[in-house]
Amino acid sequence: MEREPVVPNADRIRPWLEDTRYWQYRSEPVLLLGGSREDNLFQIPDLEQHLDLLASVGGNYIRNTMSDRDEGDVYPYLQVEGGRYDLDQWNEEYWRRFQELLRLTHERDIIVQIEVWDRFDLSDVRGMGNWHRHPYRPANNVNYTGEETGLADAYPDHPSADRHPFYHTVPGMAEYRAEYDTIRSYQERFVARMLSHSLPYGNVLYCMNNETSTDPRWGQYWMSFITQQARAAGVDVFVTDMFDDGWMPERSEKVRLALDHPELYDFIDISQVNSRNFGEDHWNRLRWVVRETAAHPRPVNHTKIYSAGETGFGSGTPQDGIERFWRNLLGGSASSRFHRDGAGIGLNETAQACIRSARRVEELIRFWEIEPHMELLGDREENEAYLAANPGEAYVLFFCSGGAVTLDLTGQDGPLAGRWIDVSTGDAGADLQVRGGGARPLAAPGDGPWVAVLVRG
Repeated sequence: MEREPVVPNADRIRPWLEDTRYWQYRSEPVLLLGGSREDNLFQIPDLEQHLDLLASVGGNYIRNTMSDRDEGDVYPYLQVEGGRYDLDQWNEEYWRRFQELLRLTHERDIIVQIEVWDRFDLSDVRGMGNWHRHPYRPANNVNYTGEETGLADAYPDHPSADRHPFYHTVPGMAEYRAEYDTIRSYQERFVARMLSHSLPYGNVLYCMNNETSTDPRWGQYWMSFITQQARAAGVDVFVTDMFDDGWMPERSEKVRLALDHPELYDFIDISQVNSRNFGEDHWNRLRWVVRETAAHPRPVNHTKIYSAGETGFGSGTPQDGIERFWRNLLGGSASSRFHRDGAGIGLNETAQACIRSARRVEELIRFWEIEPHMELLGDREENEAYLAANPGEAYVLFFCSGGAVTLDLTGQDGPLAGRWIDVSTGDAGADLQVRGGGARPLAAPGDGPWVAVLVRG
């Protein structure tokens, strides 16, 4: 099932050659912005309409887990007589859906960040019953037994407990056992089939896991597997992993490992920093990650921004989601995507307005042309406003919810002009003109989130 690449290798998504903190696609630098209502978008029935909506507001970035646990989803394996699954036979409908996602996103220049494994797919935590009905459960397939593989009949613990043998099949891991080789053979077959579809497409990034808490050698095995397959196909791919404790990155040994090993982790996905962290804490932890990549500059991605409402896992409110989105962009991130409905705001009207607003900023200045300069703000209250700038040339100022600050333009001659952007609607507001020479007051035109953009005329 090998296919020819649909774009030249040089046009594939890759770190921007001029500034490897950001991405380039089709040889042009690109900021990745997105939101979608599901994580495994290839399984939704109205995929094309949803992608059209995303593209219409300036979105160009989705997350796609290879998951199959929601109503209406299909499994990758064929269900045979007796109701069990044969792991040696494919369900072609699963792969047709995946192929369609790749085709439609390619046509719209939307970047797909695949997550190969999602630990919630094989857990029965909170009565979800995902493992109970999954083809990998020995009772549900005709290929192996629990005795042959070491797989149990139930896994009721939260997957963060990391007790599932499925995620310990790599030799060298502390929990590895020889009988897990059978499981790994089916895992490898699955990933190889996935790659037979995805490798020809140049709009795909690869993240091994959704918020994994297992030994990093698990993800490293699959990163190596994917890069070797890509090399054999003559194409470049870029891989990483996402760690559950990334919400406190300065204390995470796994985040430290990724930062220190650019030869393994081509980019950093720090999505978990967008949960449990609020206001200045979120900004400080995000900025810590971005600064730590300076030794080995790579894109810092956020494929999930939590913001569904007050939850036990610290998602925060939609307002927190808006703030995180903008702090990510002003703080030096290469991508920012709102998490699905139920954990985030998906692609609702608020998310759409945020994406449109960011694209309006890009009409005047690109985010890779500015850097955080919080020291230029005065009369600022905690979490009131955030600034990125190229001093003397361009300034982008985000107000979380109204407010007023001063902007230090000492030593900057002449006027700066620009506009207000209403983040609540994505619409351009009043024009702005400020003269340099001192600390100049700037007050948001109203309550709610606003962005001021100023550039030298």
